[in-house]
Amino acid sequence: MDLVFLIFGVIVCAYVLVFGIVKRANEWYYVGRLGKKKQLLPPGDMGWPLLGNLRAFIKAFKSQTPDNFIYELVKRYGRTGIYKTYLFGSPSIIVSIPETCRKVLGDDQHFALGYPASTKQLTGKRSFHSVSHAEHKRLRKLTSSPISGHTALSTYIPCMEDIAMTSLDEWASMQRPIEFLNEMRKAAFKVITHIWLGSHDDSTRKLMEKYYIDFSCGLKAVAINIPGFAFHKALKARKKLVEILQGVLDERKRLKNEDWEDRKRGMVDLLLEVEDENSVKLEDEDIIDLLLVFLLAGHESSAHAAMWALIYLHQHPDMLQKAKEEQEEVVKKRPSTQRGLNFDEIRQMRYTSKVIDETLRRTNVSFSNFRQAKEDVTINGYLIPKGWKVLVWNRGVHMDPEVHKNPTEFDPFRWEDYKPKPSSFIPFGGGSRICPGAELAKVEVYIFLHYFLLNYRLDRVNPASPVVYLPIPRPADYCLARIIKLSNNST
Repeated sequence: MDLVFLIFGVIVCAYVLVFGIVKRANEWYYVGRLGKKKQLLPPGDMGWPLLGNLRAFIKAFKSQTPDNFIYELVKRYGRTGIYKTYLFGSPSIIVSIPETCRKVLGDDQHFALGYPASTKQLTGKRSFHSVSHAEHKRLRKLTSSPISGHTALSTYIPCMEDIAMTSLDEWASMQRPIEFLNEMRKAAFKVITHIWLGSHDDSTRKLMEKYYIDFSCGLKAVAINIPGFAFHKALKARKKLVEILQGVLDERKRLKNEDWEDRKRGMVDLLLEVEDENSVKLEDEDIIDLLLVFLLAGHESSAHAAMWALIYLHQHPDMLQKAKEEQEEVVKKRPSTQRGLNFDEIRQMRYTSKVIDETLRRTNVSFSNFRQAKEDVTINGYLIPKGWKVLVWNRGVHMDPEVHKNPTEFDPFRWEDYKPKPSSFIPFGGGSRICPGAELAKVEVYIFLHYFLLNYRLDRVNPASPVVYLPIPRPADYCLARIIKLSNNST
């Protein structure tokens, strides 16, 4: 009996040690040091030392119900829309309803970007991820026209069309299943590099694609610069990409006054020319770091959005037919002298627009936007301490049944005459820091859907393939499918 009591006592002591002391270490260290201000913190749980609530996050996102992570917070603490936690190595505040998200995304005075150290180092000192608010405002003003202006977008359309048509024809001719997502990524990468570089040799593009793979793998990795770690490999890839882009800039400066009749100008040429009100132009470092960010955002989001839009449409034949009919109507109204799409036709694709928006809402290519409090801030009566990360939980907003009825259903008609409340639809972030390439990415999706819906069909090998949600939602088999060319194609 003495041995039994001894074992029981050891178990009790171990339980008290683990759950009474160790489990509360984060709470004591990060919350306790706030003194009386801790009473103003939002509800939540700081989790285990070092890991925080990462285990619960990974468990949810490795299941087929990733939104259980935020639903569990709502269940435990109520729909406050603001919760304290410890995630990704930092004490953090999660905001997850339109009201709290709007207050964070629209407040540049109190919140700075809060991306991980690896992201900041890899995208560069002069990228949108790292510069001050004032410099960010200057860069956005200088680059808005080359990136998202009507004239620039119209200029990029022929390139996007050519790559879309060529890629689709090639995939259909294979007559075997392909990993559709990976092929879409390659096509989208080709688009964004064509847009950047304009007239340039394919060897440069292929070399950039090779280094980009290593570069992207380190963006969310732990910032450990030691051989064998993803971040170390990504830094080496960044160095190579910078060398390639610097070579392109040097070449374009030499060709500045030459005849461009036989060459196609790219975004890099436009960025070399823009200047502010004081006639100050962008430095080479500015342009290179900006292009690296566009490389990252300009093809991943469009590739995933196009793939998911087609998956959802093929799951709903009535929606597929309606989307196809709209594209046929676009061709029917086109003057006989016109070749290919133009920007006005894209703007007239009302139903396709709803399909794309619903795809972005339902898929949630990015589960969160990252910010950091510059000073103590109060939102809805709750304190966000200076230096804490703020996670603007896109998924929480897009999958909230009180914001979007029946959120798990794919329903483009929810956008019919719908006037969303501020920050109730934030696939590209919000405020002054909204993704600068959002319109460019959407135009690329419009063009790809136009030619696919007119001429092709998606025949998935594993329609019930489970979804992998990290780092970006995708079918586990990368959407293994045959691309079938229709016999009664319209173009």
